[in-house]
Amino acid sequence: MAGKQIFIREIWMLSREYGSLAGAGGVKDVVSQLSVTLAREAGRSVHVVLPCYGFMNPEKLGFHLLDDPQSPGHILQFEVDLNYPEEERREEVRVWVAKLDRVTIYLIDAERFREKQNVYTYTAEEEENFSWQKTGEGHIDYFAMNILLQKAAIDLMILLDARPDIIHCHDGHTAVLPAMISEQSGLRHYFRGTGCVVTVHNAGQGYHQEVADLAFAHASTGLPLSLVRRFRLDDCFDPFLAGAPYAEMNTVSENYARELRETIDDHLTGWLGHTLLERNVILDGITNGIDPDAFSAKDHLKTHIAASFDPLGEAPLEGKRKCKTALLQSLTKDGKIQNVRQSGYLTSDPALPLVTFVGRLSAQKGVAVLTGAIEKLLAERSDFQFLLLGTGSRHDEDILIRLAEKKENIGRVCILCGFDSILANKIYAAGDFFVIPSQYEPCGLTDFMAQLFGNLPIVHSVGGLVKVVDGKTGFSYLEQSVLTLSEAIKWALNLYMTDPAAIRRMQRQAVELIYEQFTWTTVSKKYLELYKRAKKKKIR
Repeated sequence: MAGKQIFIREIWMLSREYGSLAGAGGVKDVVSQLSVTLAREAGRSVHVVLPCYGFMNPEKLGFHLLDDPQSPGHILQFEVDLNYPEEERREEVRVWVAKLDRVTIYLIDAERFREKQNVYTYTAEEEENFSWQKTGEGHIDYFAMNILLQKAAIDLMILLDARPDIIHCHDGHTAVLPAMISEQSGLRHYFRGTGCVVTVHNAGQGYHQEVADLAFAHASTGLPLSLVRRFRLDDCFDPFLAGAPYAEMNTVSENYARELRETIDDHLTGWLGHTLLERNVILDGITNGIDPDAFSAKDHLKTHIAASFDPLGEAPLEGKRKCKTALLQSLTKDGKIQNVRQSGYLTSDPALPLVTFVGRLSAQKGVAVLTGAIEKLLAERSDFQFLLLGTGSRHDEDILIRLAEKKENIGRVCILCGFDSILANKIYAAGDFFVIPSQYEPCGLTDFMAQLFGNLPIVHSVGGLVKVVDGKTGFSYLEQSVLTLSEAIKWALNLYMTDPAAIRRMQRQAVELIYEQFTWTTVSKKYLELYKRAKKKKIR
């Protein structure tokens, strides 16, 4: 097969998130934008499989039930083996299908998925119905959900007689599939020409989807017990280790891949990176891209707040001022923001620089350092305002709410608990500085989003956040502490006050760099090379 040209014509992706259909983080954007970009090339088909959660209405979303190819006029229904230890059992599945932006999307409709009202965690509504389903806690049957998704996808491909060139598995939720199709006799032969790629979107502890019950891992996956034992990390069956021998593996930035294999920061993963290195597994790094049109400041703002801002235009700062004025007017004492809980308010003064944060409130995202730094700066100076949109534990939310409600911070701090994508875009467009103080960050997409709206990021220079060039496309700091973050914000505020031309120059440079290096059109070519390597392994 040496020298034979390899073409990637049919791609299947498995994910728990996708675009506006189901999302909890950046995975939804990566999977949807990469899929749409790949599907644009003539002669290539892209298929995505994800669960049909209880919060979805497939018909309203434009889906219809998939017909049985062997029985015209009847919908496709099949059973998936999902055994428990000492209990052989099956779960029934139907499939919804739609073609969106040239991508064929399948929703796996099963009772286990329909009863879930959130992608990964229980909601307040679920806790009201069942007290043990605590708000914000992960689904107790997470591993069974993941295996059901993967087995249903495998069965669906066989029933449709699909023989993909590549199956792309996103995160630990789908990383066992390469092992299952390689270690089970019938599957091994059916998929003998199919390469696999596993993308590690987040290697942090708690993100592996590992399971301590080895008997359950053995029964549910159908993998030999000897392999289940071999694929252990810290005495748990680890999906990333399971997929590694049978797939090409990558993570979502070159620097994060380096940190996992070469630095002590890998302790935050339970030493996954070093374990892969010891097992001679190559972990590639491909920095995520972004589709600038999906975060077009012009389109979003014309639609949502009737103001136009183009970072590369002739008079962007006037547009930025309009964006800020419109948002500040909705965040006054008497303002009412839909879909979130507001604490505190902001003075309607667009001349004051606006420091912003949008994201999860968690230890990984550096919420404690952020809170400490903002509190320190509020005590030192009165020439800025702070706006946060996010959700997390009640403890973290309460600390921020108390900060907003302090007498001395009235009119200077506004905390919006919850999430709304339109509101997030308004904040990106209105803000002057966007803080990302993550303890670790595999790639980061919010820095891209903020830059496209002229909101300069202030980042902890780790993982994929090293793509923010200090003093050129944003601001960065090395040591993770309240002091270093507050000093970085202080530098940004001072530059805003003393050298607006420098701020304008950085806004332009940030957007230009995205167009030069980080559009999905450019990044997808790196994934195609990874796909070809994976495919080549299977056709030797």
